[in-house]
Amino acid sequence: MSENIKPAAKSNKLRRLGIYLALLLVAFLIGLVPMWIKGRQCVNDLTESQRQLKLARIENNLSSAAIYSRKGDYEVARQGLSKFFTSLREENDKGEDSVFNSTQREGLKTLFATRDDLVTLVARSDPTSADRLSELFLSYKKLIG
Repeated sequence: MSENIKPAAKSNKLRRLGIYLALLLVAFLIGLVPMWIKGRQCVNDLTESQRQLKLARIENNLSSAAIYSRKGDYEVARQGLSKFFTSLREENDKGEDSVFNSTQREGLKTLFATRDDLVTLVARSDPTSADRLSELFLSYKKLIG
């Protein structure tokens, strides 16, 4: 009779160990799921923040070019305008990975058409470049939204 009790005790211990392991796994998952959701939210927030930062840097290059041109500091304005078009081109060339959607990328083509004329005006220290850069800024803001 004592021989029959030992296998039953081992069976109960194994069953109990299995239940403890299952409970431990459930507790682990209960802790993991909220952290995973929070991590995904942080990644999404970071991605959106980086997108907004890229857009702000591009806009900052253009607005500084317009301001420096208005002040008569044409070399700094030319450098800012060059940075604007370079960063705009880099983002536009990324395609679907760009911070711009497809409609905005199509609209950017009209901005690129004015690039050479504007850079030439600023390089020649032409006072009308300030007004043209202001118009470009307004066009950009209208396009981007």
